[in-house]
Amino acid sequence: MRTYQPDVLARHLDVVFCGINPALTAQADGYNFSSPTNRFWTAIHRAGFTDRQLAPSEERSLLDYGCGITAVVTRPTSGADEVSALEIRQSLAAFEARMRAVSPRVLAFLGKPAISVVLGTSAVDWGLQRDSVAGSAAWVLPNPSGRNRRFTLGALVAAYAELHDHLATNRSR
Repeated sequence: MRTYQPDVLARHLDVVFCGINPALTAQADGYNFSSPTNRFWTAIHRAGFTDRQLAPSEERSLLDYGCGITAVVTRPTSGADEVSALEIRQSLAAFEARMRAVSPRVLAFLGKPAISVVLGTSAVDWGLQRDSVAGSAAWVLPNPSGRNRRFTLGALVAAYAELHDHLATNRSR
């Protein structure tokens, strides 16, 4: 079994995909978005972030594509609904310090709950946010969890492709 390292980070990436917190499956097998029902790897591939679909065990290869992974809260749970707004607030200083240290162009939050706490407002729309987070542009994408059935795979891919297109069009920092 691989020791779980939640962050897949390097300095100056184009985008860091930011979950609320890791899943228990990630802690168990050592890889992010490793549940067979999670659609992250399919969505980022079909949206154009990778030239082939990576397996969770290849997560470090994301760095070669200018992408990274992190979570606001590092405590794994069986579902993001087990993380309270208080726990997110208590994790913010460490999260923001990690993000300032690596300085990605965009922090792409996977779902609205964490960014709502980070920005201090529930009025969060999908896509590019007016306010930055830890010195990086903030973008909100639908959560790829298999539990999130409000979004079909096609809708996920379309939302992720919008971010991919934004990054390609706006190459400078």
